Amino acid sequence: MDSKALAKYIEATNGISKPWLLLQLRLKKLEEEKNCLPSHEYLAKVQEIHEDLMKLGEWWKGIEEESFGK
Repeated sequence: MDSKALAKYIEATNGISKPWLLLQLRLKKLEEEKNCLPSHEYLAKVQEIHEDLMKLGEWWKGIEEESFGK
């Protein structure tokens, strides 16, 4: 699935309110741009996405089914 298809999926499923999906979209877009970026810039962007992911913490605890479904 490319970033455009992922973006359509996120929009269609009201995923805009799900931060982990938005991070996944950022990662997919970065993957698509990898060959156009210098390695140091690519690595910096991967690190930025990782930091944002870690900031999410464990917000899903207790609402796993509601958040992720089955």
